[in-house]
Amino acid sequence: MKYTYGPVPSRRLGRSLGVDLVPKKICTYDCIYCQIGRTTHQTIERKEYSPVRFILRDVKETLKEWHDKVDYVAISGSGEPTLNNAIGEVIDEIKKMTSVPVAVITNSSLMHLEEVRKALIKADLIMPSLDAATPSVFRTVNRPYPSLEVTQIIDGLTALRGEYKGKIWLEILLCRGVNDGNEEIDALREAIRIIRPDKVHLNTVVRPGAENYAAALSQERMEQIRAALGKNVEIIAEFAGHEDLISSADIEEKIIRTVQRRPETPDGLAKALGLHELEVVKVLDKLAKKGRVKYRVFNQRLYYEVVQKEK
Repeated sequence: MKYTYGPVPSRRLGRSLGVDLVPKKICTYDCIYCQIGRTTHQTIERKEYSPVRFILRDVKETLKEWHDKVDYVAISGSGEPTLNNAIGEVIDEIKKMTSVPVAVITNSSLMHLEEVRKALIKADLIMPSLDAATPSVFRTVNRPYPSLEVTQIIDGLTALRGEYKGKIWLEILLCRGVNDGNEEIDALREAIRIIRPDKVHLNTVVRPGAENYAAALSQERMEQIRAALGKNVEIIAEFAGHEDLISSADIEEKIIRTVQRRPETPDGLAKALGLHELEVVKVLDKLAKKGRVKYRVFNQRLYYEVVQKEK
């Protein structure tokens, strides 16, 4: 399937079936921590980047197998999904197909547009992100399209809260030494007060990102920031489900056999195995935790290779 992937283990959604609305890597941002890598086409132009009829065809076929085994259908993927101007139609049609709740994962950059907020109104859950609340830090961590301003994004999220009756879970992803200073945390706390999300999910870097200086915060610092941001703030925990449903041993071994021959990028592995890159990233993360693969950066690209056992 070209436009669906998974189910994948999600730290926030349990098992989610991913739906990709834009090709890699079309986005409004070029975040320093992005696990998919650098943005190749940065834009704020909304259009039908991927044909709706083919997206819905893939969703329908995938749900035949997985509808009773997933917790959410998650509209997200390899770029910013609200760039696809047919996202509202996609949500409507998916909800006609299944009783599985629909979540939209967005970087919030276009939420100031009334047409975008209206398009998302039928989603069961909206998961916007806000990694900074001051202009300089916003530009450092998210590297947005030049015309985007953090004030309009906060205003858009505030407007969404007034119009949308479903759940809003706001994500804040912190990078050490970039957006974790006390002044920025104070600004984020004020933004949260204005936006009034149902939950705030505090996150940090868990996988290699677009820039190698995007580093994780310590657990102690995360706890300090959680307390400083106020109520309804939680630190995102690891997925606790049965990952064998998603990351099968067969896929793991195929990846191992591939990187034994030569180091390979997540994108290269996805193409070789006929999988979505986000699926491959999840499996690579699991293999790295097991000590079976490791990564290195070469020419600003991430390569995975097998860990050689000591003789």
